[in-house]
Parts: sequence; C-alpha cells; structure tokens
Amino acid sequence: MTARVLVVDDKLAMAETLADGLGDHELDATACGSGRAALDLVAMRDIDVVVTDLRMPELDGLALLEAIHAIKPDIQVIVMTAFGAIDSAVEAIRKGAYHYLTKPFKLDELVIFVNRAVAERALRREAAVLRKQLGAHHGLVAHSAAMQRVLGIVERVASASVPVLITGETGTGKGAVARALHAASARATAPFIALNCAALPEQLLESELFGHVKGAFTGATHDHPGLFVAADHGTLLLDELAEMPIALQPKLLRVLETGTLRPVGATRERDVDVRVIAATHRDPRAAVAAGTLREDLLYRLNVLAIEIPPLRDRRDDIPPMLDHFFADAVARHPSSTARCFSRAAIKRMFDHTWPGNVRELAHVVERGVLLATGQEISVEDLGLDPGAAPPMQFSGDVTTMNEIQRRYARWALDRFGGHKTRTAERLDIDAKTLNRWLADD
Repeated sequence: MTARVLVVDDKLAMAETLADGLGDHELDATACGSGRAALDLVAMRDIDVVVTDLRMPELDGLALLEAIHAIKPDIQVIVMTAFGAIDSAVEAIRKGAYHYLTKPFKLDELVIFVNRAVAERALRREAAVLRKQLGAHHGLVAHSAAMQRVLGIVERVASASVPVLITGETGTGKGAVARALHAASARATAPFIALNCAALPEQLLESELFGHVKGAFTGATHDHPGLFVAADHGTLLLDELAEMPIALQPKLLRVLETGTLRPVGATRERDVDVRVIAATHRDPRAAVAAGTLREDLLYRLNVLAIEIPPLRDRRDDIPPMLDHFFADAVARHPSSTARCFSRAAIKRMFDHTWPGNVRELAHVVERGVLLATGQEISVEDLGLDPGAAPPMQFSGDVTTMNEIQRRYARWALDRFGGHKTRTAERLDIDAKTLNRWLADD
C-alpha cells in the first residue's frame, strides 16, 4: 500500500513542489497551506507522515506536532526549518518529531527520511498488534509500565532461538510469558511442551525428558522418545528448574550446548532442535550458592532473562485482570447470578497484597462468581483474609523445631486441600522438603 504523506507549508507553492517530488518517488503526497487545515486533514484521513514547516502563522510546526500527537500519536512528523531556527527544531525532536531537515535540502534527502518514517510507523503498529495479541491469547495484561517492559522484551527476543530464563514469584504468569514467546516465534506452528521439574522423581524425570529404549530399566517395555524429541523444532518449558536433581543437570547442559541427546539405555545419540525456556520462582543465584543449581547451567540458560514483577508491584493491571477473569468465570459458570463486584469488594481486592499473585486473583474471582447470591459479588464472597494476620501465640510445653515443622506442614497441606505442589510453593520449599517435614506424620 502506498504511503500517505501530508506536506504543510504556509507557502503553498513550496508545499506543492515537494508533494509533486514525493509523488515521483511513489509516495501519495498532498500539499496543504496552513497548520489548521493540515490538522483537519489528519483528523479525517489515515496519514502516515506529516512533513511540516516550523515557522507558520496561526498554528506553527511545533504546535501542529503537539496537536497531531494528541489525536493520532503514531503519525510520524518531520520538521523543516531554516538554519537559524535549529534550536526550535531540536525542541520539536524532544516533543516527538521523527526528524528535522535544515533548508535548503535535496528532495532525495527528504525521500529517504520519509521512507524511514513510514517503516518506523509500520514497525510500531506491528508491535502494538503483537502486544495486543500476546495479551489476548495468553492472559497477559500489560497496562502497567512494569509489564509493558516485559512484553517489550518478549517482542524483541521471541524470534531468537537462544534459551530464556524466566524468574518471578509463584503465580506471576511465568508460563503465560513462555507461551507468548513461543507463539511470537518462528516455532509457533511446532509443539510447545511444559514440564514441572519438581513433579517427578529423578529416574522418571530423566526418562520423561530424554527418553529411554526398551529394556533400559524394569518396566521399560517399549521405546519412549521423551519430551525433547516431542518438542523438536518447537519449545520446551522447564518449569521450576531449580528443583531439577543435580545429577540430571549435566545432561541438560549437554543438550543445550550440542543439540544432541542420548536416551536412557541407548548407545547412539540423536539430534534435536528445541528452544528451551526455563522458569523458577527461586533466586537462581541463591540456588547456585546452595548447591542445587549448577553455575554453568545457569550461565547457559541465562542468555536472555525475563523477570516477572509480582502483582503488588503492578496494581495498574488489576482492573483489566478483574474484567478478564470475571468474564471468563461467568462464561464457565453460566448459572451464576453475579454481574459485577460491589464497591467494597473492589476496594478489598485493591488493598490485598496478593501473595499468590495473578493465580490467586483468578481463583478469588472465580470463588466470588460461584458464591455470589445476587448480582453483586460481596467482600464475603471473595474469601480473602480481612487483614493482617494476628501475632502468633505460643502456649503449652516447648517442643522441637522438627515437630513445629511437621505440625505447620500438615496444617498448610490441609489449607490447600491436600495438594502438595501448591503447598510447597506457598511455603517456598521444594516437594522433597515438604515430604521430609511430613515424614513423621
């Protein structure tokens, strides 16, 4: 599609000459003799680039720039100025002008910068569409500056095939970011496979990742290709990487470095082409210091790092998240009478610190939709604690720390309905530690 350019100069003959010259270079250029008339045309038409003189009566180039960006901020503006007004041209750049040209200039020079401005506008529009698609398809809300930065990184690195390390508290949306990276990459048509490294014991995890051949161990009645092979040409998300047994980490490192793997019990290696995305809610440096994560593996995975901020640090995202989760919950539970949140419920949610982050918010909204008895979801329907927990009280005989751990682990497990993975995440321990705490129960 031919780019549309508006040339503005109070000397209309000059504007027409430039417009004709741009037309000779396959640009759809229109001449305009005043800033106010130009602003009317911008409001009515889809203009890609405005080329405007700086010094004009009534509405000068600087004022026109500000007015254009107030109504259509994606339009690129190039300012033309005499040599003596360079300071004003620099001010225009500060206010968002794409470029300025000092008179006299050659037409070819103007053509170069107009084409660059057109390409820049197209790139920004493409990025905006991608950002909207990422949010719409993967539950990512990016109204806050913090999440805008995250999606900006996703857009820039999605096309690369190097590993990515995603960090952030439990429930912040690390999996959603990984899916967005995959969807925006050239691998989007290939498989996206996720594995929680804390969910399987070491032997099963090795077989699940790298595969095994028939007879490799008791119960191996057939060949199993493994997830690396299943994700070939696609993306493999290794969630909770810091929980991977230390003995398996060299094998993962070898796959990352060579692109080859050897299934358990096999004598030959095979090639795989997989982009690995690792995620963890732990501090990876602390995991290295604790000896649970190999430093060389961290270096290999940490080529591109994305840190997801907790929900409490991006409260601007809460309103659109409420809308998204509410619409989703109502669609899944059509018998619900809920139509909105009460003012008190909204205030309570804004005051909450959300230790479970986005995942907790989604669960709270669904609970409200299910329990509401009228059209409004009340504070009581949300099930949130009313405020800060009271100080812990101690009484009776002094007992051992092991006994305290055991009792607390059992109480926490009951709170999460016997779900060990969620309990361990909330206690900020791995599944093995939780099982050890419960061992004497």
